[in-house]
Amino acid sequence: ARHSGPPDGGWGWMIVAGCFLVTICTRAVTRCISIFFVEFQAYFGQDYARTAWIHSIVDCATMLCAPLGSLISNHVSCQVGIMLGGLLASTGLILSSFATSLEHLYLSLGVLTGLGFALCYSPAIAMVGKYFNKRKALAYGIAMSGSGIGTFILAPVVQLLIEQFSWRGALLILGGFVLNLCVCGALMRPISLKEDCKTAPEFLEQDYVPETEKQDLKRMFICSPLIKLWPRECLCYCSWKEYDFLLMPGFMVLAVSVLFMAYGCSPLFVYLVPYALSVGVSHHQAAFLMSILGVIDIIGNITFGWLTDRRCLKKHRYFCYLFAVGMDGLCCLFLPVLQSFPLLVPFSFTFGYFDGAYVTLIPVMTADVVGTSLLSSALGVVYFLHAIPYLVSPPVAGWLVDTTGSYTASFLLCGFSMIFSSALLCFARLAKKIKRTHLQSLTGNTALKQHIWTNGSIAYSVTAELDQKDVEFLAVDTNSFSNR
Repeated sequence: ARHSGPPDGGWGWMIVAGCFLVTICTRAVTRCISIFFVEFQAYFGQDYARTAWIHSIVDCATMLCAPLGSLISNHVSCQVGIMLGGLLASTGLILSSFATSLEHLYLSLGVLTGLGFALCYSPAIAMVGKYFNKRKALAYGIAMSGSGIGTFILAPVVQLLIEQFSWRGALLILGGFVLNLCVCGALMRPISLKEDCKTAPEFLEQDYVPETEKQDLKRMFICSPLIKLWPRECLCYCSWKEYDFLLMPGFMVLAVSVLFMAYGCSPLFVYLVPYALSVGVSHHQAAFLMSILGVIDIIGNITFGWLTDRRCLKKHRYFCYLFAVGMDGLCCLFLPVLQSFPLLVPFSFTFGYFDGAYVTLIPVMTADVVGTSLLSSALGVVYFLHAIPYLVSPPVAGWLVDTTGSYTASFLLCGFSMIFSSALLCFARLAKKIKRTHLQSLTGNTALKQHIWTNGSIAYSVTAELDQKDVEFLAVDTNSFSNR
């Protein structure tokens, strides 16, 4: 049955639970791979730089292949895509337990497991958006908190597994654990929304559809007798172009801002502990800073999602998102002057909270820009855009540390990058508002003339872009068709 809108509950909470487990099995497991670094270094006799590529390849492959996950989800089903991803990720981890070289791990743990995670991550997140509207931000906050909660629980468990069964046994057990992604896939019951399909007149009203396609559709509308059947049947977006949202100015601005945001946020998680050690903080306290950041990240996921679902803030989620990104940027700018543990603790609280906040709002923002029907494809592109900054920014930050002898330049670059991301979104929204005000002043606030035409018991409203003769022809033709 086709739903008029997202149900905002019911089976939707099972979708949230499934997505929560997906984020544990993908993002949390990826973070826990760093626990194996010392074991890999000792066993293979390699330096940190070569060993660190394993984590970079997993992260990059997960984001780089996100559009592939969306493609399989759209053209086959979300359930099949996530189950297939679970099998691939589990196979990669199991094969890694038999590794004889770092190159073996690059392929099995890096590429194969990363590809499996990619097939699961964006489709699962997109499904939450299809089931929720009024409580969308809260649902995403709960689902995305799996990353922080999973890391908090899995990190000591993985360390215990390594001590008891060696790194090979720990990877084998993780491979079995990741098979739970197949269970998550089974939970992703598909839902059909009216927004997923649009009739031909509604398609004509889309601002981002190229004018040439509109003209072709109008010609078909007038010349083809078969077009009379279109109002009764759904005209799916995929029959025109699945990635038409790429032409939307709003999505273009969001995409550019995501590139700068992803560049700014990545190095801090790599260099916070080394920076803390360099200013005289003990190893125990430095590790505690990361624990604080992870736990507060979870609180940011859930509480900011709940807050932005309130009536007073729901209309301003766009500005809540850019505020959270901007605050993280400011935190990075102030970090070089925080050179003691008591000063770094408030930093971990603030940065962790707003990091969790904007991560929750990324899929919400994407849904607001492109709509629910295109959310899976759009999220695939958004997470794809994370890949290159995630791969490039830590080495660039490390090069700056080596060149300048301090962390100041690295943290300043991260901070300015995130602030630029926030400012870009702010200027885009202001420009859109000014343009709308200017157009209203030119038209004198007069409504666009519309023509109403009917087919049977259903009325359709088409904005007056067709000339008068075309509309009269349509009216006569559809009336004669309904009388038959």
